[in-house]
Amino acid sequence: MPVEFHHREKLPKLFQAFLRLGLTGFGGPAMVAYIRDLAVKKNKWLTEESFRHGVAVCQSIPGATAMQVAAYVGLRARGPLGAMAAYVGFGFPAFLLMVALAAFYGEIHDLATVVSAFKGLQVIVVAMVANATLNFGRTSIKNWQDMVLGLGAAGFIVLQGSPIVAIITSALLGLILYKNLDFRQEKNADNGTLLQNLGVPLLMIMALAVGLLTLFYLDRKLFDLSALMLRVDLFAFGGGYGSVPLMLHEVVGVRNWMDSKVFMDGIALGQVTPGPIVITATFVGYLIAGLPGALVGTISIFTPSLVILTAVVPYFDRLQGNSLFQRGLRGALVSFVGLLLAVTIQFTLTIHWGVYQVLMATVAFLALRFKVDILWVVLVGAVVSALIL
Repeated sequence: MPVEFHHREKLPKLFQAFLRLGLTGFGGPAMVAYIRDLAVKKNKWLTEESFRHGVAVCQSIPGATAMQVAAYVGLRARGPLGAMAAYVGFGFPAFLLMVALAAFYGEIHDLATVVSAFKGLQVIVVAMVANATLNFGRTSIKNWQDMVLGLGAAGFIVLQGSPIVAIITSALLGLILYKNLDFRQEKNADNGTLLQNLGVPLLMIMALAVGLLTLFYLDRKLFDLSALMLRVDLFAFGGGYGSVPLMLHEVVGVRNWMDSKVFMDGIALGQVTPGPIVITATFVGYLIAGLPGALVGTISIFTPSLVILTAVVPYFDRLQGNSLFQRGLRGALVSFVGLLLAVTIQFTLTIHWGVYQVLMATVAFLALRFKVDILWVVLVGAVVSALIL
């Protein structure tokens, strides 16, 4: 038998429930608690144990954690179609708002007040990424092996190396550096044949390939955008923030589609929308190719992680108990501390620092450390910077 699902919930109900939740989906991974309330307590689509298992899956594969958890709930409630309904419903409000903000940004970003506001927001982005680096570091850096991989990845990126090379190298080095660590081994029952469990993911991959081929012949720029975002999502371990170093490297460093300050503006705008930070892909796509670019960028940044989720759920227990998988995964996750540290340094160097900028960055960082909602940090920072910068 293929992987079992707990319910056969109606697709419109799933979509509506996650659309409503997505309208207030601020806070990134913090939304996992609200998804739990919706799925376990209110609708009883999952048991508490199944939900915890799903969170473990989502934290171990690429993609934005909250989006992945929403898809996992949909997968358990109604199979692969349910996963897509929950995924789209949860992310749709963020997409619509980001398109509107990107259009607005394109029209008024040269006005003096707006320029001042975004100068302040760029400072706050530095504080945000620094806070994320510290959070990742506290949970990921446990021993000298972690420190070596993290600092090595950071140095490699500062020297203009590719983040994807850093991730792959760290994963391979993890196989060696963590060989003496004890990882739990488990024996798990078979969850069905390979064809039964991978049929839907393979269909999704085929549809994606057809879409890429179509873009290749119709619009080469949209093809490049799609290929870039697919690659970013495929390697974005560690949640939504894992996409930032990859996207920055490709969009700013490799292709020069925009400078780092405009990219930072996109990150800031992403924080006033509900949904994950990877919604910055919508902003990037819109500035490059208008609404078609926004659609292509958004679909591409979310598709690989959805495919991976639907593919690995039946086999995750087996992988979780595999020592090689755990060692490689730990190496990849630790590398993201270094990647975020490098991004913090790169963003810091783009700012023209003065007394007000230092003060604003310090206050924003402390506010985030004391768990002030990031939405309020961004909104207050925009108002204050518009008045004083």
